[in-house]
Amino acid sequence: MNDFIDNLSRRNKWIILLTIDVVTVAIAFYIAYVLRFGRAFALDELENYWLVMVLFMFIGGFYATILGLPKNKIHAFEIQGVQRIAICSVMLALTAMSLSFLSASFAPRSIPIIFGTLFFVGSVSTRLLGLFILNLLQNAKTTRIPVLIYGAGSAGIQIVSALRQSSEVNPVAFIDDNVRLQKFIFAGLPVHSPNALDRLVRDKKIRRILIAMPSIGKARRREIIQRLEHLPCDVQVLPSYVELISGKNILEGLRSVASDELLGREKLDLIDPEVAKSYRKKSIMITGAGGSIGSELCRQILKFGPSKLVLFEQSEIALYQIERELMSLMKKRGIKIETVLGSVCDAETVAHVLSKHNVQIIFHAAAYKHVPLVEANELAGLRNNVLGTQTMAEVAAKAGIERFVLISTDKAVRPTNIMGASKRLAEMIIQDIDKRYENTIFSMVRFGNVLGSSGSVIPLFREQIAKGGPITLTHIDVTRFFMAISEAAHLVLISGSLATGGDIFVLDMGESIKIADLARRMVELSDLTVADEENPDGDIEIITTGLRPGEKLYEELLIGEETLSTPHPKILRAKEKGLTQRQVAKALKKLNKILKANDVKAARALIVQCVEGYHKQR
Repeated sequence: MNDFIDNLSRRNKWIILLTIDVVTVAIAFYIAYVLRFGRAFALDELENYWLVMVLFMFIGGFYATILGLPKNKIHAFEIQGVQRIAICSVMLALTAMSLSFLSASFAPRSIPIIFGTLFFVGSVSTRLLGLFILNLLQNAKTTRIPVLIYGAGSAGIQIVSALRQSSEVNPVAFIDDNVRLQKFIFAGLPVHSPNALDRLVRDKKIRRILIAMPSIGKARRREIIQRLEHLPCDVQVLPSYVELISGKNILEGLRSVASDELLGREKLDLIDPEVAKSYRKKSIMITGAGGSIGSELCRQILKFGPSKLVLFEQSEIALYQIERELMSLMKKRGIKIETVLGSVCDAETVAHVLSKHNVQIIFHAAAYKHVPLVEANELAGLRNNVLGTQTMAEVAAKAGIERFVLISTDKAVRPTNIMGASKRLAEMIIQDIDKRYENTIFSMVRFGNVLGSSGSVIPLFREQIAKGGPITLTHIDVTRFFMAISEAAHLVLISGSLATGGDIFVLDMGESIKIADLARRMVELSDLTVADEENPDGDIEIITTGLRPGEKLYEELLIGEETLSTPHPKILRAKEKGLTQRQVAKALKKLNKILKANDVKAARALIVQCVEGYHKQR
C-alpha cells in the first residue's frame, strides 16, 4: 500500500486531494442544513438548493486550487496548512453570505457560518487522518531506523518534519539540556533529559542520534559527542536543517560531509512513475552488483518492484555484503533475489544465468576502474573491461533480452590511460552489437566521478582528516566532474528507460570541481581549518604528490561537439562515430591474440589504432 502511494505521480496526488476538498464542501453544505433545521433532509426536499451545492463545489475547488491546498504534502501538514484551510473556509463562508444577502430565498443567514466552520473541521480532519494512516504505514516498515534528536529547538523541529517524509528513519524523541523544555511535547515527540539517554536507547532500540544544534560552538559540540560515545548507536551532526542522514559514523568528533553540500546542487525529484514501469515486474540483472554503482542500482531498482533481482559479482565479500543488505527488503516486498559468483568473461556461466532466471534487463556495471591499478595491469584491465563487455552483450543479444545498459565513464573521452581506453572500446563494441541484433535495445551511460565510491577521493580525504592530515593531492590544478552515487544511479535508470538503441547518454555533471577546493570544503565542514601560508597554525595541511601514471588534469564528457536533448534536462544524447563492424571484429581478434601472448606493447599499439584521441600522459 505504501509503495502504491509512493509511486503515485504528483498530478494524481493533487487530483486526489482536490477531490477530497470538493467532496468535503458538499458534505459540509448538507450538514449545515441538517444542523440548522435539526433534522436530516432528502436532497429533493432542499428544492433548488442542491444546484447551489454543486455551484459551491466548483467554487470550493477553485478556492482550494488558488490557495494551493492540494499541493500541501500530507507528510508536511502543519500550521501553515491549517492557516490556508482557514482562509479557504472564510472565503467560502463570505461567498455564501453574499449569496444569502443577494437572494433571500437562498438559506437562513446562519448557514454560511455553519458551512464554513464545517468545511474547516472536515478538511483539517481528513488531512490529519491521512497523516495518521501514512505514519502507520511507514511505522509498519521494520527497516525504519529509530532516531533520537538531540536539541528540541527550531532546528530539531524542522529536522523532525523532514525526517518524517523519509521511509528509512523514524524520529522517536527529543533530548535537550534545557530543563524548561523537558517533559513537553514538540512536533509530536516528547522531550527528555540527557539522563534518560541510556534508557531510551535500550527501550526504543535507538540506532542513531542526530545532533540538531547548529548554533553551538565547537567545544560544546565535542562535549555532547563525548557524552554519546559510549552508546551503541551512530552519531551524526547535521550541517543544515534539512539535510537527511547519510549513515556515516562521526570520526573523532567530525561532521559528516554530505554529497549535496560538496556539490552545491539540489537533490533530484523522485523518478516519474512512467519510468518506474520500465522495471516493474521485470527480471533484472546487475553485473558488478557489489560495487558502488552496482549496489546503488540494486537499492533503487527495489523501489520499482521487479519480479527478480539477479546479483552477478566476481568478489565473494562484495556479493555477501550486498546480499545481506538487500535480503530483508527483498522478503518484505516479495521480490526474489539470486546471487551469482562469476566472471563477466565466462560466456557459459552468463548464458546459463540469463536462461535460468529469465533475465529481461541487464545493467552492466562490472569493470576494473581504478586508474593507477589498471595502468599497472593493462592486460587484466582490457580483458575484464573489453572482452567482459563483449561477452555480456553478445550472450544477452542471443538470449533476446529486452534492454542492456553499459555503465561507462568520462575517462573514455580522449583517454590518457588504459582504464579509459578500455571503456571507450567497450562503448564501441556495444554500438556495433546494437547494429547486428534488433531484438535487444543497447545503450551506454557516461558520467564522471561519484562521491563516496570505493577508490574515490572522499573516503580518502575523510580518513586523512580523521588522522589529523595531511591531505594529499596529486596536483593543485586537478579538476573533476562529480556526482552523488544516488544521483548517478537515478539518472542511469531514467536513461535506460529512454534508450532506443545504440544511445550514448551523457549525464549533466554540472561544473567541474577543483579537487583542492573539494579538500578545503571537507576540512571546513569538519569544523577545522586548513594550514597554509595565510594560516600556518591551521589544523589540516594540504600537500601535492604529483600526477599518477595515466592521470589527467581534467576530464571531458564528449568526444565531439554534437549532442541531442532528451525528455530529462540532466540527460543528453551524444552523437559519436564508432568503428565499423569489420574494424571491431578485427580489433577483438587482435586483442585476443595479444592477451594470449601477454604482449603489453602490442596492446598499447592496438589502443592507439582504435581509440580516437588516446595519448599516454607524460
